[in-house]
Amino acid sequence: MTEERKICKRCIMPESKPDIILNDDGICNLCLEHDNIIKVQYQKPLESDLIKILNKNKSKARYDCMVMCSGGKDSTSALYYMKKRYKLNPLAFTFDHGFETDEAMANINNAVEILNVDFLLYKSSYMKEMFAKIVSSHSKAVICHPCSIWYMDLAFDVAARYEIPIIVAGWTKGQSTKQEIMSKCGCNIHAVEFKSMAENTKEFLNNELKELPKYKDFPHSMEEVLTRAKKRFKSTVISPHWFLPYGPEDYIPLIQKELKWKMPLFSYPEGSTNCSLNFLSVYYSMKYYGYTHYHVEASKMIREGYLLREEALSQLKFNFNEKTLQEITAKLGLEPEDNL
Repeated sequence: MTEERKICKRCIMPESKPDIILNDDGICNLCLEHDNIIKVQYQKPLESDLIKILNKNKSKARYDCMVMCSGGKDSTSALYYMKKRYKLNPLAFTFDHGFETDEAMANINNAVEILNVDFLLYKSSYMKEMFAKIVSSHSKAVICHPCSIWYMDLAFDVAARYEIPIIVAGWTKGQSTKQEIMSKCGCNIHAVEFKSMAENTKEFLNNELKELPKYKDFPHSMEEVLTRAKKRFKSTVISPHWFLPYGPEDYIPLIQKELKWKMPLFSYPEGSTNCSLNFLSVYYSMKYYGYTHYHVEASKMIREGYLLREEALSQLKFNFNEKTLQEITAKLGLEPEDNL
């Protein structure tokens, strides 16, 4: 699918000059930088820190928090924790851009029914034209990045409408720089490993998107999303997974038993729950950069000791083929053979 690249012997990041470089020992600059950072001691967040945040932001409105639910193990367990562990009244929120899977929706529906929480589903084809434009224009923008900008803007908008002080995500320790309160919502686009991806995505949003008038008010960065959000209503974005000592090996059996959660038969990375468009995003990320944001997340968790390198390599093996990609591009209204 892509050219073979040398991979760091400690994490799983491939050499991608000038941003990611391996030294003579086969160790990448990201791992070496991490070694320098951990020499400066900092206290990792504890569950008591999470409880303080929840207590500080107690709501006088209908909902204590809003949980962004994708149907995956991480967001489903986040919803479970908010309702059962912390006794809050959450609003479950899901967006469907036209590429959500039946398996994911089944997991969400089971969770909200069993937990007896209110559920808001936002379904829209609004992003379809933008996704098609990224592919047809041969832009190196990462499909998932504009999508994350869109769904966070939606999340803040819903939170503002219902005056919800806390937005809860299912982000793992690999999706945050220091497992602390999120300020950038997801990946840090200013980090070295996201530099090229961020520049190309910014180029697309600032220039090529102008050809599509319907997106004239679309935010061009997560910073713009946060600026808009502050003007509407102040909500804090957190993930319980940054604070709790539990990993998937702990909460997967829990939600399988309590919420009838099921692992998707076909998803990337293995064992995850992602929309079908994710396959296309992964394909182009590998084609243009040699890695995906999943490789970045896994590598962070390897460095922090939360994940074994062998496990990460196994989870990130390609498990889809050209037929899968053709089906997705066809759903975008494109001719597959012209773009793959």
